[in-house]
Amino acid sequence: MSTSDKIRVFQVATGNLGTEMIGRIRNHPDLELVGLHCYSPEKIGRDAGEIVGIGPIGVTATGSVREIIDARPDVLTFHGVFPDEALYEQVLEAGINVVTTADWITGFHRDTNHSHPSGRKVSEVIQAACERGKSTFYGTGMNPGLCQILGIVHSADVADIENVTVTESVDVSCHHSVDTWKAVGYGRPIDDPTIPDSLYKYTAVFADSVHLMADAFGLVLDEVRFSYELGACTKDVDLGWYVLPKGSLGANYIKYQGMVDGVARVESHLEWQMTPHTDPAWNIKGCYITQITGDPSIYSKHMIFPPKGFDLSNPENFASIGMTVTGLPALNALRSVVAARPGIITSADLPLRSFAGRFKS
Repeated sequence: MSTSDKIRVFQVATGNLGTEMIGRIRNHPDLELVGLHCYSPEKIGRDAGEIVGIGPIGVTATGSVREIIDARPDVLTFHGVFPDEALYEQVLEAGINVVTTADWITGFHRDTNHSHPSGRKVSEVIQAACERGKSTFYGTGMNPGLCQILGIVHSADVADIENVTVTESVDVSCHHSVDTWKAVGYGRPIDDPTIPDSLYKYTAVFADSVHLMADAFGLVLDEVRFSYELGACTKDVDLGWYVLPKGSLGANYIKYQGMVDGVARVESHLEWQMTPHTDPAWNIKGCYITQITGDPSIYSKHMIFPPKGFDLSNPENFASIGMTVTGLPALNALRSVVAARPGIITSADLPLRSFAGRFKS
């Protein structure tokens, strides 16, 4: 860690999430942005602030891992859509901590569904790099991430737990990432046999979220079970940035269930709609829900509202709320991650202050 009061941060990527985080890092009292790594050649050499539309901030985008290492940041924040394990390994073994919002909570999903070129498990590669560099690797976000942390802490006053279920009930049409939704299967005919595999491939990290909760509860799972329901568009839907033909996938309800002796004990549900015009359709609540069956039982909504005076007429502004709640659990944890033991860690390894926001100065 640097001797200054602020954590020196090198960010990777300026997609939807990374764009929002440049400004958030700049305004965060704990943090100092010292670099930006971009994959797009047209962004390299430009000012990071100009890239994301907030004006020059004096940080120039670079494009090589060597430039990250030479900058000697305390931590690298990774906000790409998909993990870059080769980059992770090089940065970690150079002694730089990594916090990612891309597809990683415990490593279960990466180990199970993504082979590493070396033949080893991905988590073994990451752990070994941490040991060589005495660095720390942490994955989080809103969901998976904070949503499961909320599920865990809501059980603090419950005895004899029978079931814990956390649900993301959201309209996803504000997430303007055509490549993402094509990959997931939205817009394909509802009877397309490739949709179930696509849904699983791009949401399987939610098995990680179930394992995270089970670990906190001291629960040994027999398996994490995946199931789904699909909602077909009842008419052609043009979102302005994406077109969903009639009869195509426009909504889903996915369950990842941690099973013990054939009974679902810990669950993560995804209630998503791109449009309300589907059959079946779900009652989207626009929040994160924790339901605990036990003594007593708990029902809690984590509802998110924009700040006073926020212009919701601009869809990009609305989308920025989702990006903020995805990235801030990572930024607010950075000081604790830098201070943590080397190796792969989860939210269960961090102190309560890791999940605290910061007051406006």
